[in-house]
Amino acid sequence: MLKQLSDRPTRLLLLALFIILTSTACGNSQDAPTPTLAPATETSAPPTATPIPAAATINGEVISIEEFNAELLRFQDAQNALGNTVPAEEAAERVLNDLIDQLLLAQAAVEAGYTLENTELDARIAALAEDIGGEENLSTWQTSHGYTSESFRSSLKKSIEAAWMRDKILAELPSTAEEVHAQQILLYNRETAEDIQSKLEGGAKFSDLASAYDPKTNGELGWFPRNYLLEKSIEDAAFSLEIGQTSDIIETEVGFHIIMVLERKTERPLSPDAMLALSEKTLLDWLANARETSKIEK
Repeated sequence: MLKQLSDRPTRLLLLALFIILTSTACGNSQDAPTPTLAPATETSAPPTATPIPAAATINGEVISIEEFNAELLRFQDAQNALGNTVPAEEAAERVLNDLIDQLLLAQAAVEAGYTLENTELDARIAALAEDIGGEENLSTWQTSHGYTSESFRSSLKKSIEAAWMRDKILAELPSTAEEVHAQQILLYNRETAEDIQSKLEGGAKFSDLASAYDPKTNGELGWFPRNYLLEKSIEDAAFSLEIGQTSDIIETEVGFHIIMVLERKTERPLSPDAMLALSEKTLLDWLANARETSKIEK
């Protein structure tokens, strides 16, 4: 869900390796014999460039096997350092999807007219070198993380492009939204929930029962906009209720909920947490649409 923001567009530094195959021909000396021309029907076809082995191709742009393997190794090293065990197949899928998402963002940035000048990229790398204690330290860091100078430069370029597009997408988010302030009574079996519902219908105060079953938070759900709660059924119920009205019993994996809306505002400033949640949903929706409208071959 959105509250679990992973900052996927900035989590990975994309590595892109572009291999350019060139060939040179030696000129003939004056003493060399004149070649005999073969008939046109026997003329050999010109050599074609060897394709880059691809882990995926997105709108004609290759994520190379070499790039993918390097990023996968970095991901696995990071997980090992954290003490996490991620199955090999899952790790490969996560890394490839992240590489695809970031490339989609980078491509969209270029299409939207963003150009990262070489001078700006040079300045970014120089700043990184200064932060890490000099060019030699940066070179050591690159080597230890599986980068060459060229691949790191390409990776940083795509990362900057993707971040620009991410910020452009999120800049369009509003700073206010319709929000409700709600309270819940959470029970762990239907029989108890039905008993509580009967008490409420009989005139019992919602706040007293909410406090009795959750003395720590008093059942507070706080203020929230749409597309914020982990449980959409609770959110849908909250936005359908009038102030002071209680919901029917809502069953989720957590238990059985009865909620009441305490307040409602049509334009309320979004909290930082709500903005974070809505930002991720907006970004995930954009990426889902980009995947649907792009040519992606794995």
